[in-house]
Amino acid sequence: MDQKGYRRESFQSTTSDEDMLEVAGASMDFSMADDDPPLDREMGGFSSYNGGGMNSTSTMMDFLEEPLPGVGTYEDFNTIDWVREKSRDRDRHREITNRSKESTWALLHSVSDAFSGWLLMLLIGLLAGSLAGLIDISAHWMTDLKEGVCLAGFWFNHEHCCWKSNTTFTDRDKCPEWKSWSQLILGHGEGAFAYILNYFMYVIWALMFSLLAVLLVKGFAPYACGSGIPEIKTILSGFIIRGYLGKWTLVIKTVTLVLAVSSGLSLGKEGPLVHVACCCGNILCHLFTKYRKNEAKRREVLSAAAAAGVSVAFGAPIGGVLFSLEEVSYYFPLKTLWRSFFAALVAAFTLRSINPFGNSRLVLFYVEFHMPWHLLELVPFILLGIFGGLWGAFFIRSNIAWCRRRKTTRLGKYPVLEVFVVTAITAILAFPNEYTRMSTSELISELFNDCGILDSSKLCEYVNDFNSTKGDDLPDRAAGPGVYTAMWQLALALVMKVFITIFTFGMKVPSGLFIPSMAVGAIAGRLLGVAVEQLAFYHHDWAIFSGWCSQGADCITPGLYAMVGAAACLGGVTRMTVSLVVIMFELTGGLEYIVPLMAAAMTSKWVADAIGREGIYDAHIRLNGYPFLEAKEEFSHKTRAMDVMRPRKNDPPLTVITQDSMTVEDVETIVSSTTYSGYPVVVSRASQRLVGFVLRRDLIISIENARKKQDGIVSTSVICFTDYCPPLPPSSPSVLKLRSILDLSPFTVTDETPMEIVVDIFRKLGLRQCLVTHNGKLLGIITKKDVLKHIAQMANQDPNSILFN
Repeated sequence: MDQKGYRRESFQSTTSDEDMLEVAGASMDFSMADDDPPLDREMGGFSSYNGGGMNSTSTMMDFLEEPLPGVGTYEDFNTIDWVREKSRDRDRHREITNRSKESTWALLHSVSDAFSGWLLMLLIGLLAGSLAGLIDISAHWMTDLKEGVCLAGFWFNHEHCCWKSNTTFTDRDKCPEWKSWSQLILGHGEGAFAYILNYFMYVIWALMFSLLAVLLVKGFAPYACGSGIPEIKTILSGFIIRGYLGKWTLVIKTVTLVLAVSSGLSLGKEGPLVHVACCCGNILCHLFTKYRKNEAKRREVLSAAAAAGVSVAFGAPIGGVLFSLEEVSYYFPLKTLWRSFFAALVAAFTLRSINPFGNSRLVLFYVEFHMPWHLLELVPFILLGIFGGLWGAFFIRSNIAWCRRRKTTRLGKYPVLEVFVVTAITAILAFPNEYTRMSTSELISELFNDCGILDSSKLCEYVNDFNSTKGDDLPDRAAGPGVYTAMWQLALALVMKVFITIFTFGMKVPSGLFIPSMAVGAIAGRLLGVAVEQLAFYHHDWAIFSGWCSQGADCITPGLYAMVGAAACLGGVTRMTVSLVVIMFELTGGLEYIVPLMAAAMTSKWVADAIGREGIYDAHIRLNGYPFLEAKEEFSHKTRAMDVMRPRKNDPPLTVITQDSMTVEDVETIVSSTTYSGYPVVVSRASQRLVGFVLRRDLIISIENARKKQDGIVSTSVICFTDYCPPLPPSSPSVLKLRSILDLSPFTVTDETPMEIVVDIFRKLGLRQCLVTHNGKLLGIITKKDVLKHIAQMANQDPNSILFN
């Protein structure tokens, strides 16, 4: 039999057949809904091969044992049936609870089943924290390798190499154990030739790292590229992308993330760490039966893993939980909230135990501010919010335009060449400027830093008047030549970061967007902070300063402006609000700066939303055509179910199966001549009274197994979906009873149901399809893809873009 539904290439077809049911080209793996009543038990050995009927003891026994291969799982690029998966888990839990009263062993099994979720969270936290520590240590070392090597041990990075040196504090970066490449090769580090050699080695190392990363991704794990968050959001909404969270993806993503960050490209590791943590969660799910065999339960684990990923990325466990809740999760029950918190806690504790940066902090740019802010400073903070919103909207439009060009032109066929060119341009432009030459995390750390007496950075080269110093706090001072030089260099770095990030994000290497966005905002914030500081110093007698900023006082903290700018730009790009403020608060450890952060984050979101409603992750989801139904958007159009359902006016009639009048050959002909993933079952073609819904895959497996295991089943055998089949002549072949695979309670709406209600049903119940009736008669069907196409059409977008690409 020609099973067209198993051909993946038909997935992207735009014919009416493929559009009728949601992912028509890929085979559907559901058995029937599990909350159906007890069904035919007289089917003998064959009844055990069909799912459904969870109220029947025999079918429950078969469910707990190994089912038929292929039943109960999903093919690639399918959407799971949330209702069915949750029903299966409830039945499994009910059976375990009932058995626990029968014996001590069953009671222990029940306790271990209840505890397995917490054990899984523990394992995810330990593995995610360990991998994050490994990535941090490796990336720090390889980033410094571009500039030199440690003679005391090549495995030491620059900072660790100089820890045991006897140099003074001001010369702590010039210890004799650390040699630049010019000192190592030429014997000296001064002069034009030494500078050119260091420049050349920097570019060569950057190209080597990036090329190795893109070749590994292309050759072993194509899914390891990008940040992974758009795909994680889509997977958590119920879509299946096989291999995206597999072991090869985990290994290659971990290795190439270190290489990509070390190459100096304008990208970060924070977004990909969410993908890495979700890979850990998916792989560890296979250790526990209840998560391995249930896609809905597995998605609860992945939500918690995403929280652990952000926890180790920013050292912010609470922010990680809120990020998972606000940004990536589709279904987030209270139990998942607790487990996410536990996983994030364990991951952060593990990373803290590894201590990758040697300063007992979880991130490189942790900072503490001590000076309070003044109410009038809300004006520059809001200005930073406006800048963040404008930058976010500009970045999203530019990056999506470039990624669309990459997908639709020959550029997409040469990923290695693209990475090579972008890395070469980035390295050549970055080396002359010390603020672009250093890693982006170090740059953010420097920009967040509050200048102290011992700071030797150019950003802290003020004209000192130590007679006015009170304790550890330095007063506002006049900027020295080093500060002005740093301002020009930061301005050039800002221009470079703004434009080079557009072309970097989306290349075929692991690339996060958190750190580059924060760097843009931190540079803008530091520039504005120093400007306000100098204005207050030279014009402290102005009315706006006279009440709170007297001469010799420490009024303005430029590092705080950098932090607020970083939050504003990150919010403008991702449209995060609550989780963003909490992450930044956990980074600084100060409650008093929440109001400036909230003001900047909300202003940034408002400005960016006024220009374009989508955040960067939602924009990439739409660009890739993932079937993601956004839960945050309101559907306000006055359309009805009959306007969206298939078949339309000029389409062929809806393909149906009758309950007791079709033969095996008739059904096989329907299955082989169409590519639908399921078929409504009606009383008769004349009446069109709805009986239920049967899935294509269940039909194929049931008929094939019946031919093998039941005597007398031939092509002329009648298929019966009812309890009692109509009487047949004695010479007729055996009847094939398939009521046990029939979903007797498919979701139905009437043709006059408003589409806003239909959209809500699809969002909140996670439906794959919904049948449309009129006075009890079947009219048509609405699939998730039909809903997505209708929403796109109402928004004046191309409805055919809702196809997985």
